Amino acid sequence: MDETTAATPAQQHAALAEEIENARYRYYVLDAPTISDADFDVKLRQLEAIEDANPELRTPDSPTQKVAGAYETEFTSVPHLERMLSLDNAFTAEELQTWADRIEKDLGALPELLCELKVDGLAINLLYEKGKLTRALTRGDGRTGEDITPNAKTIQTIPQTLTGTDEFPVPELVEVRGEVYFAVQAFDEWNEKILAETGRSYANARNAAAGSLRQKDPRVTAQRPLSMVVHGIGARKGFTPTSQSHSYEALRAWGLPTSDRVKVVKTLKDVQKYIDYYNKHRHDVEHEIDGVVVKVDALPIQGRLGSTSRAPRWAIAFKYPPEEVTTKLLDIRVQVGRTGRVTPYAVMEPVTVAGSTVQNATLHNQAIVVKKGLLIGDTVVLRKAGDVIPEIVGAVQDLRDGSEREFVMPENCPDCGTKLAPQKEGDIDLRCPNSQFCLGQIRERIDFMGSRNALDIEALGYESAVALTQPAAGTAPVHDEGDLLSLKLEDLADLKMLQSKRGADAKPGETELVPYFFTKGTPKKPSVPTATTELLLQQLELVKTDRPLWRFLVSLSIRHVGPTAARVLAREFPSFDALANATEEDLKAANGIGPTIATAIVEWFAVDWHRAIIGKWQAAGVVPVVESQPEGPRPLEGLSVVVTGTLAGFTRDGAAEELTSRGAKVSGSVSKKTSFVVVGDNPGTKYDKALSLGVKVLDEEGFKVLLGDGPQAAADTVTEAEA
Repeated sequence: MDETTAATPAQQHAALAEEIENARYRYYVLDAPTISDADFDVKLRQLEAIEDANPELRTPDSPTQKVAGAYETEFTSVPHLERMLSLDNAFTAEELQTWADRIEKDLGALPELLCELKVDGLAINLLYEKGKLTRALTRGDGRTGEDITPNAKTIQTIPQTLTGTDEFPVPELVEVRGEVYFAVQAFDEWNEKILAETGRSYANARNAAAGSLRQKDPRVTAQRPLSMVVHGIGARKGFTPTSQSHSYEALRAWGLPTSDRVKVVKTLKDVQKYIDYYNKHRHDVEHEIDGVVVKVDALPIQGRLGSTSRAPRWAIAFKYPPEEVTTKLLDIRVQVGRTGRVTPYAVMEPVTVAGSTVQNATLHNQAIVVKKGLLIGDTVVLRKAGDVIPEIVGAVQDLRDGSEREFVMPENCPDCGTKLAPQKEGDIDLRCPNSQFCLGQIRERIDFMGSRNALDIEALGYESAVALTQPAAGTAPVHDEGDLLSLKLEDLADLKMLQSKRGADAKPGETELVPYFFTKGTPKKPSVPTATTELLLQQLELVKTDRPLWRFLVSLSIRHVGPTAARVLAREFPSFDALANATEEDLKAANGIGPTIATAIVEWFAVDWHRAIIGKWQAAGVVPVVESQPEGPRPLEGLSVVVTGTLAGFTRDGAAEELTSRGAKVSGSVSKKTSFVVVGDNPGTKYDKALSLGVKVLDEEGFKVLLGDGPQAAADTVTEAEA
């Protein structure tokens, strides 16, 4: 993190975590990513490095500890029977070798490996019971996904009934994992048709596939030529495969779409041959790919190797380098975000790369512009990392003719004119401190309130936020988040941004938001609004008593408080007043709330106009839904447990699940506050640290006692030497 060397580790961690969560949100929820896969991977690795050096920063809320894609949508959330994990990435032959060396060290020899193409689509989990498709879920956060069953059933390559053979009879139950995608030719033809009909098109096939599966009306999904290929199984009854390749044989026999490019090899050299071949022939494949997935083939060995909190140790994704083109950098402009962060972005001559036309690319901050050596007027190298996100690699300096000029970061906010400054000493980002009155920040915060990650208000989109906060003339009815939930029809009647709904079907007095766009400092394009003012007001009234507290907390745009932290806060401080009156020590005592989040919350509530927002909400009748607490006994509530080494009867994930389901917190590091350290074979330094600190150590039998009989019984099994 060259640009943040002056910041403290906690500040670096907080800034990176915010960027990563925002990138994940835009990628998985909005289907509108703003940074490249390569840049995202670098940031995630930087965050991991900071946490390795500062273990106290590795909290359950950290992006490194969560499976990507954990975002609320309008679809019902349903638990997977067996977790769906992400994959760790390798970008070089050396990193692939390191992964293989770890496996060989654990097992004594490298087992057979299965190679398959990494499809650039949307992960899906199909549940078949007695051969019938009963449910289809997105991956979500790996534990729960969105129920998209009606839409999945419209995809022709997904069988609604499994067939089976004598060798592979249909099982009683099986979860099938796969990837939904647009074939390249089908996407091009469909995208041309959509462009001709609507004047709009999708940037790439992956976004189109994701958007298609999230349609409310399955008839819309049915009109889109989606396909699917399977790449694994989850929970199953009545089928016991011996290997990944064996399960693929069964999947094929049951009538599911499997790839004919899967190959089982014996050496890493053969894996590299497979990778090199498809790197040269990636455009010969019918669908977009961004790499190769390598898996240990034997399922018993997979179980022995286990998983981390987010990814299996027995598999890795080798990512191909992105394609590159050159284009002209016409300008560098800036935009302000909801937290006041002002970021530059590039405006380029439109160019086609990896199958889509690109004109804008984020530059993150002024230090990135300097680091890349960019001048306005340069010919620049543009790549789409992972074939999805446009990223400027650098300038072609040999093509400069002297007309180029430097980008100068403005001293003042592009929206309100306030002088920009770092929020804290050492911050690389410049922010507009005028958070109460800056129209740009207000607009972005109101827009965010309507998002699926916050209050999830369908009728509150970007155009609505612009119209409500920055009308072309007159007085805006919304000055901050508090005003939004107090709106009445008469507040909107005089706005010139509203006009009577046109057409014979219009009801008396019905109005609609007119497209208006605040273009200064933003690369966004206007789109046709779909919400009438009546619908907006109806939905605003509904959310007052129909949304849980955590959603309102997210909507306050408190730095570092995303959905995960907000859920913890809502559970520990179940009202606005309880949270407002909490001290930093109170907050840090909550499981998963670190000092950075605690400080941010206390600082936010110390501002009078922030508290006034909540006062306006309460005056408007906001009463958050009280969510029920998990049922069932929690005998290990309050315990902090570390698991290290290999257990014979539990995978690492399985042991963690057993603990958390009983109320314990599973930690990755040993401290004086650790209640027990559970050790298996080859426990490493955590065992030594436990002994040095006098922390109680349990072997596997002691662990079973802990699960079955509680902490006191487990403590009684600890030997004098261990104690």
